[in-house]
Amino acid sequence: MVKRNSLIFLTAFGLLLTGCGKSGLEITKDDILEVARDDANATKSECENVSIKEQKGSYIVSFNTNGGSYEYKIGKDGIIKERSFKRGAKEETAETEKVEEPVKEETTKKEEEKSSTSFDEGQQQAINSALANSGLEQSDVTNITCSLDSNTNQYTVTFVLNGVTTTAVVDAATFTVISTILG
Repeated sequence: MVKRNSLIFLTAFGLLLTGCGKSGLEITKDDILEVARDDANATKSECENVSIKEQKGSYIVSFNTNGGSYEYKIGKDGIIKERSFKRGAKEETAETEKVEEPVKEETTKKEEEKSSTSFDEGQQQAINSALANSGLEQSDVTNITCSLDSNTNQYTVTFVLNGVTTTAVVDAATFTVISTILG
């Protein structure tokens, strides 16, 4: 009896492994939308004008929130390939912009550092949090700006690294990074 049970178990286990080997990872459109909403730190109820389109092995996901308009290119494996964010786009238009390559600036890093602005203590803490969240130091980046939105009690920190602009939203009370958008 023990041999028969072992044989059944091994056969079942072999069938299970065979089935797993043939089936690919199936990501649904709902899963893709959840990846984008999670990255944008937006709930389902905050998203309007949601669009999901399939395009050459990826999904293009776009939606609007009170904070702006988001567009993502997400692979069928669920990994974000590109993202773009347009602040305040909800009031202006229901469409989102295509992701474009950033324009390279002609100034050198030293010239940009000379034109840097001084920040108050809260702004500097928000900048430090945003940079630490990205694994960077202030000397690694250029064109740093920081502003406080007193309505939401959040800082918006922007900086440029290798020609790519990063925007981070930081909670003004805890200095916790709420979201980070590249591009």
